Amino acid sequence: MPSYSALAASDPAVHAALMGEMKRQAEGVELIASENYISPAVLETMGTVFNNKYSEGYPGRRYYGGQEFTDQVETLAIDRAKQLFRAGHANVQPHAGCPANIAMYFALLEPGDTVMGMDLSHGGHLSHGHPVTYITKIFKFIRYGMKDIETGEIDYDAMRETALKERPKIILAGFSAYPREVNYAKMKAIAEEVGAYTVADMAHIAGMIVGGVLRNPFDDRFDVITTTTHKTLRGPRGGMILCREADLGKKIDKSVFPGFQGGPIMQMIAAKAVAFGEALKPEFKQYAAQIVKNSKHLAGYLMNKGAKLITNGTDNHLMLVDCVTSWGIPGGDVEVTLDKVGITLNKNMIPNDQRKPMDPSGVRLGTPAITTRGMKEKDMETLADFILKAIEKRSDEAALQSIHHDVIAWCKKFPVPGIPAS
Repeated sequence: MPSYSALAASDPAVHAALMGEMKRQAEGVELIASENYISPAVLETMGTVFNNKYSEGYPGRRYYGGQEFTDQVETLAIDRAKQLFRAGHANVQPHAGCPANIAMYFALLEPGDTVMGMDLSHGGHLSHGHPVTYITKIFKFIRYGMKDIETGEIDYDAMRETALKERPKIILAGFSAYPREVNYAKMKAIAEEVGAYTVADMAHIAGMIVGGVLRNPFDDRFDVITTTTHKTLRGPRGGMILCREADLGKKIDKSVFPGFQGGPIMQMIAAKAVAFGEALKPEFKQYAAQIVKNSKHLAGYLMNKGAKLITNGTDNHLMLVDCVTSWGIPGGDVEVTLDKVGITLNKNMIPNDQRKPMDPSGVRLGTPAITTRGMKEKDMETLADFILKAIEKRSDEAALQSIHHDVIAWCKKFPVPGIPAS
């Protein structure tokens, strides 16, 4: 664990903010589905002298000299990523998930081509062609969604009908707020019928795929997987692109560099290598399985207590709660209330939401971070009780302060990796 003594001497203001954030994480519950805690080894690697080295190009093909050790760590990251996902090719240089998706689009498409992705309101992601993003000025995006929001089943018949009409060049599986598992085989069949690439954006569920608790799209012959590395993979913040066949990787590499990015962030690539090494260990499979066990148990407990969940449950790490139906208040009010007691989640649109994105009807919550801290199924009941009590007492500031005190005491039983116990 770093002492941060140099930072404290050099910049007390930033040091104070860092200490405050460490305290917040240690004493609070992180339920944002896209967040996690990294190991001390990954945390250490992110702050190393690899930061000082420019390494434009790829291992063995750099534009600058002095690359012996950067080549070593990037090659390790590549080889471990391929092993984790049973991939033919891996590019570990994307700085984040959205840049990974953009590089993928430019590798596989020409301007004006069509992409079919999940509707944002049904759980999709901004980078899958939401109108507010600049990528929609270059490519055409069409939507698919759920046939039944009570079960979460995607309307594959409507997807096929739209694909036959629009002839997309990419059919994109992936989401940021969809609680069920996708039928990759059905998507692949539709894509083959129209001559489209199949791409899976697995940013949220990558750790559960490599842990063996969710299906690997490559097993259904998907062409490409894009992902972040900092969610369920428990790595540093960054992105990655994987290909089932090595030949397609040549297009991806050229699109990432020099097509879209300059020098890679080598300390983050080194940290990715460390995280991928951790994910290859047997205990990571146990972790991935526990994420889903916790999620299903938390969802079931909340539903038994009267909460309305979109799709009436979950198959993965996240769930969406319709707060208006459950408690008569919008998601933003729930987010603010739970912040007061040290429980962090995010307001979120629900399918067919009549409210606006910044004031939606729902909240999204997930179990990756709390599972990293060692919480199990019974702890999900304690957590749900904190949530429900805070919502019930939301107008009583004294009651909220008392709940917050109890949350802090409870959190001390579950240390955060890399943060010393207070």
